[in-house]
Amino acid sequence: MNEGNKVIVISADTIPKKFVQAGSGTSMQVLIGSGDAPNFAMRRFIMEPGGGMPNHTNSVEHEQFVLRGHAKVGIGEVVYEVKRGDVVFIPKGIPHWYRAEGDEPFEFLCVVPNTPDHIEILEKPNHRE
Repeated sequence: MNEGNKVIVISADTIPKKFVQAGSGTSMQVLIGSGDAPNFAMRRFIMEPGGGMPNHTNSVEHEQFVLRGHAKVGIGEVVYEVKRGDVVFIPKGIPHWYRAEGDEPFEFLCVVPNTPDHIEILEKPNHRE
């Protein structure tokens, strides 16, 4: 455990990717975890073309920055088209989903508080496309 008082400098390419079972064609890396920093975790999500995540809620907020590609992201009742350079904030408890569009992977950083997160997959989509 880092105790939040040590500097970390590491290549993200050396951090293992884990397949996200709830999604399709989606992997995640924990770039900075709860054992590394006291307040926030930083994760990188990579969705292959056509991949994504189902409609779900989290008990923590999400701050996101799109690194490459583009996707449709449903947040509550609204569907957004997001692309490289866009910033997304998802409040805790709001239903949201992702679908990578185009022919390149959709990749984004996601920063969340280092507090317990309860994830609930929702049976019925909460959106219109």
